[in-house]
Amino acid sequence: QINFVACQLFALLAAFWFRIYLSPSHASSAVRHAFATLFGIYFAVFCFGWYSIHLFVLVMMNYGIMNMASVPNIHRYSFVVAMGYLTLCHISRIYIFHYGILTTDFSGPLMIITQKITTLACQLHDGIGRQAEELTAEQNRLAVKSRPSLLEYLSYLLNFMSIIAGPCSNYKDYIAFIEGRHVHMKLLEVNWKQKGYDRLPDPSPTGAVMYKLCITLVSLILFLTLTKNFPMAYIIDNEFLDKTPFLSRLGYLYIVTQAAKPKYYFAWTLADAVNNAAGYGFSGVDERGTFRWDLLSNLNIWNIETATSFKMYVENWNIQTAAWLKRVCYDRVPWYPTALTFILSALWHGIYPGYYFTFLTGILITLAARAIRNNCRHYFLSSVPLKIAYDVVTWAVTQLAVCYTVAPFVMLAVEPTIKFYKSVYFHMHILSILVLLLLPVRPQTHSVRRAQNQAMLNSIKSK
Repeated sequence: QINFVACQLFALLAAFWFRIYLSPSHASSAVRHAFATLFGIYFAVFCFGWYSIHLFVLVMMNYGIMNMASVPNIHRYSFVVAMGYLTLCHISRIYIFHYGILTTDFSGPLMIITQKITTLACQLHDGIGRQAEELTAEQNRLAVKSRPSLLEYLSYLLNFMSIIAGPCSNYKDYIAFIEGRHVHMKLLEVNWKQKGYDRLPDPSPTGAVMYKLCITLVSLILFLTLTKNFPMAYIIDNEFLDKTPFLSRLGYLYIVTQAAKPKYYFAWTLADAVNNAAGYGFSGVDERGTFRWDLLSNLNIWNIETATSFKMYVENWNIQTAAWLKRVCYDRVPWYPTALTFILSALWHGIYPGYYFTFLTGILITLAARAIRNNCRHYFLSSVPLKIAYDVVTWAVTQLAVCYTVAPFVMLAVEPTIKFYKSVYFHMHILSILVLLLLPVRPQTHSVRRAQNQAMLNSIKSK
């Protein structure tokens, strides 16, 4: 963990230097690619020692697949090899080397590289193996039309900004950043002459980086003061269960879940700041004219803490992983996209049983929440008081549902998970099943979603 923080802080300094002294106006794309790659490799070796060989093996295996596999199968072979290798590493790390606790190890970077490999493979398949009318608007925008060179490939997968903690980004966005087109592409979407500018502005990421570093510092303080004082294991302590009423246990469950969040806020916000410091992550201009640097942000803390639906919570937590799951699974599978996406998420995270309890429970609660929202929400939109009451109730239920769902993710093993769910009477499982029995939701087939996507694409083209 010390190596992790040291590498990220050094990466932050290197990112500022990279943006100033190796900007596209001072260095060629090849030099920028080479620097980003070499520093990334150095960080990996420094942080994980000989275990970093797993990263390089997976990268080179999939580079071979990308260049030798037939176009219709690039994404399939890359997905199977990347996910298979990741799963084997998860198994060996836990059951062979007996890593019984979550620590900073090579599996984290391997998970990010797996995301990037499969993202690029799918986008390359879209670009050279499918017709434009078969793609959604987003797939058309991100489709890669030619195979990358070895240097471009290594730079995308191993660059120092994201090798330690991510996030995963799209290949075309990364190449545009290296070539110096990243910011201009977003700025050209705005008519600056109407705003009184005679040329394109030059947005600086410094303000965004400082803001995110403040969040990182606060998160670190909260982690050091709260997380260890409110351990998740206490919710299954026998004395606690015997003496604490049911509603109080639910309240404490919310507190310990909140206490577990700061370490994620710290790691993801710091990773975002590193990319911004290098000049990567500009996402455009909002309606108030403010420059936004959230293209690579992995969370929206305000939306997480105020979420009034399970879907809203999930969409604002680990955002780039959610986007990856959507692009490589949800948008491509023919049936049951929600269930298969949750299962892929569990498999990507690892093989601890707690992960599968969490994601299988998540499927059930997501479907139930969707059914309630589709069948009941419109009754509460007729007046402001009703809408406020609905939002308050759904906020409380959403927060408790999330706590109920993620507890096994922290506890990992089967025995404490079953003990926890018994202690709260499996209430969310039972309520979700009852909702689905009373308000069934028909799974959306691939043909229906493809028709919706094609209608969206046609609408965009007409504009």
